[in-house]
Amino acid sequence: MKVVCAGVHVLDVLVRPVDGIPAGQNTALVEQMHITAAGTAAGTALTLAKLGAQVWSAGAIGDDPAGDLLVSLLDRAGIHTSTVIRKPGLSTSMSVLPIRPNGERPSLHLLGANYTFAPADIDWDVVGAAEHLHLGGPELLGPQTSVDILDRAKSLGLTTSVDLIAPGELGSLDAIAAALPFIDYLLPNDEQVIGFTGQSDLHDGARVLLEAGAGTVIATRGADGALIAGAEFVENIPAFDIDVVDTSGCGDAFSAGFLFGLSLGRDLRGAALLGSAAAAQVAQGLGSDHGDFDLESLDAFAVATQRSA
Repeated sequence: MKVVCAGVHVLDVLVRPVDGIPAGQNTALVEQMHITAAGTAAGTALTLAKLGAQVWSAGAIGDDPAGDLLVSLLDRAGIHTSTVIRKPGLSTSMSVLPIRPNGERPSLHLLGANYTFAPADIDWDVVGAAEHLHLGGPELLGPQTSVDILDRAKSLGLTTSVDLIAPGELGSLDAIAAALPFIDYLLPNDEQVIGFTGQSDLHDGARVLLEAGAGTVIATRGADGALIAGAEFVENIPAFDIDVVDTSGCGDAFSAGFLFGLSLGRDLRGAALLGSAAAAQVAQGLGSDHGDFDLESLDAFAVATQRSA
């Protein structure tokens, strides 16, 4: 599989466990700190590379030390980074994630250069040689930018997928509606589906997105698994029962596993199960890059876990 992961790139700094911020200038000792590449483009690229895809990461970062580190982490993961653009005078997007004992991850976030990413920043020769384009964070890039990128990718013969990054309560259908007809696979979480569509029910929200043009909606639901919705079908996919350490990057890992499964010729359910298995591996450690796994070990994990259920 040759895939370009374009859009949001973030450098995550994770700390766990965190029950609260110390008062005044006091200090609290923690068990772990970790730095990783993340974001709906870079995080998805990490898992795709583990599964054996040829991956190009395309996005905008700053010309700062954080950008140097982000690129080096992607390089080390075997991801092509010649398509990552450095923006002079801007900061690389970063998040500080104090992970709660139950795995929840509130975020302190710096937008950085992500919002400046534009079609002119993309090496279209690289995209034209790929099979798939995954766009992360279209609501941050803006409707016209997202349409221009997805439309051109489709015209070059690529399949397309999109994952959202904004929390559901900050979402608006206007932010993504224009891009939906150019999206083969839309991969939000359940809160984003509800928040971006203004619906109170996940099925109703998925229907709104489909009627607005999305090809297939695959909504992750945390411990409740995932929902696959098409024009004439809806199917629920179970999650795997694991001990959660950190949910950072689980949606990105699901997207990667799902897309890689499709590239192998698996049906929607089989691809979603591979995505769930990838997310389960990432959730058992700290950060988007957690887990020493590949396709063979994910399939073995899925089979063994289903048998023991």
